[in-house]
This record gives sequence, C-alpha cells and structure tokens, in this order.
Amino acid sequence: MKHYIFTLVALLLLSACKTTYTTASFDATPQPTPPNYADATNWAVLPNSYPQALVEIVGEFEAKDTDVFFVYPTLLTDKKDPSWNADIQQNEIRESVINQSVKYQASAFSAAGNLYVPFYRQSHYKIYVAPHKQEEEKSRKLAYSDVRAAFQYYLNHYNNGRPIIIASHSQGSIMCGMLLKEFFDGTPLQDQLVAAYIPGIKFTEQNFEHLKEMNQPLTTGGYVSWNTYKRKNYPWNYEQWYKGGTTTNPITWDNASQTDASKHLGVLNSDGKIYPNALSIERIDGMIWSTVPKIPKRFLLSFVKNYHFADINLFWKDIEKNAVDRVNAYQQKTQSNAR
Repeated sequence: MKHYIFTLVALLLLSACKTTYTTASFDATPQPTPPNYADATNWAVLPNSYPQALVEIVGEFEAKDTDVFFVYPTLLTDKKDPSWNADIQQNEIRESVINQSVKYQASAFSAAGNLYVPFYRQSHYKIYVAPHKQEEEKSRKLAYSDVRAAFQYYLNHYNNGRPIIIASHSQGSIMCGMLLKEFFDGTPLQDQLVAAYIPGIKFTEQNFEHLKEMNQPLTTGGYVSWNTYKRKNYPWNYEQWYKGGTTTNPITWDNASQTDASKHLGVLNSDGKIYPNALSIERIDGMIWSTVPKIPKRFLLSFVKNYHFADINLFWKDIEKNAVDRVNAYQQKTQSNAR
C-alpha cells in the first residue's frame, strides 16, 4: 500500500499545480483494442481465480450467494504517456490494478460477495486537467463502453439471478454512476441491487430518478457515497466538486454528524493489518472530515490534506462489515416478501 499511497498522493499534487502532458488530440491518438470479456484474462478478478495479492488480504475464494461488481479508480497518471485511455494488455497496467486497487479497495467487499473486476480502458488523469479536459467526454465514453460491455457479459454469463453489489472509487464511481443509471435506475434489475458503494466523486439526488441515498446501515436497493478530507481543511474546488454532494457516514452508515474513534472498525494499512479505533470523523456539507489515522508512520499523512486516495482504505473494515450486513438484510427482506 505504500506504493499505492504515494502514487495517489502524487496524483493529488498534480491537481494543485500546472502540468505539461505529452499528447496529441484524442482523435489523432490511436486507441487500444477493445477487450473481449469472454476471455478470462481480461478480468482482473473472477471467482475461483483470485490473484495472490487479493488472497494475501482476504484469503482464498469462497463462493457466496451475492456478487460484487467492482470498478477501479484512475491509475493512469504518467505525464509522458501520450495515450488518452489505458491499454489493458500492458503488464504494468494490469499489475497496478491488482496490486493497488484490487488488493486495498476491492478486497473490502470480498466477504459480502463473489468479486468481479474487469480490466477496462480507463481514462488518463489528464482529462481532468485544463486544457485536456476538453477531451474528457470522448475518453470517458470509450472507458464506459468497456465497463458496460463487461457488466453486460457478467449479467449474461455469470450472474444467474444473484443479488448484486456495485462498488467503485473515483473514476470507477463515475463509470458506476453511468452503469447504475442505465441498468438499475427504475428497471427490473434494481430489485437485485443490494447496494451501490460509489465514493470518491460528487453525487446528488439529481443523478438518479429512482435510486436513493441510503441513510440507515441496513437499508438496501440504493447507494452510498462520500469524499474524505483532513479535518478542518477545505479543497480549493470545494464549491464545485464537493458542496451539496451525498455524504454518507462510512462508520455508522446514517446521518450522524460526528463519530468518535471508538466506533471505527479499522483502517487497512500497507502492512496488511487492520488498525481499529484509528480515526474520528465529522460530516460536513459534501465531505467527510477525518483526523489523521493512528497507523504506523502516520506522520506522512499529517502533511496531506486530501484523503481522496484513502476513501476506502480508511474505512476498510467498516465497509466490509456493512456490506455483509446489507446482504443479510437483503436476503431477509427477499425471504419475507416470498412468503
């Protein structure tokens, strides 16, 4: 996780300064070949084939009655890389997905369901930075075409009617917001939705027509989201990127405005250990404020204001428990409705 932390901290620093990228226009740049999701090698994780990095955190795969479809965040950040979207056939790309996001983020959901994580041609970070932001729509459309194709293949060949958890972070949450809107929002498939965990970007009630924010720990069929920042600090883009957004309390899973460390179940740290009672939080408009977590080498985080990179890691054990609890609540409700 140390590499993961510093990679994403560097990414956050990029957003605060002027950067120069080696690139041509989107239309003048060759795009990577679309993945074929019938080929198992185009999935970072499938049941019965958990990568070793994931096994190190959660153990060997055990079949569940629920599925988890997880979409990872932005990992393509090299300023010298001229591409707009990732080539998922590159080993470096695949290794970063598995050793960073799968190991330290998707792992939080493995106790609740069978993990499915597709490789997809994610957008390069530069689409969020002027003047390259003008190509964002084209790059995002290409990335979503992969996520959509992977999810459609999953529905047709893997799901078999099981309940579904949608989970993601950052760019992955942008993808999952689009996925939820197209496949779940007011459709019959919404009945199979246990919950959507989509932190790392701003969501509001205007994003969906039928899917609602879940404000209780056992509510099902809706979504939760949050963005984490160091206590008593505001980002420069607070008004546009955060204010007014869904702000779930990822410890109590309700509308509690403040939660002390005694209720915190645990951070997943770089040593693979869980550190409970490590932080306290405060909900403000559009954001979660967190104290500096009490983990080894915590002084490194004391210099960082934006905890976006750790939206999942900070609450890893809290997420794991809540996902299992919501699955149980969903199953009880389904059994009750069947009587």
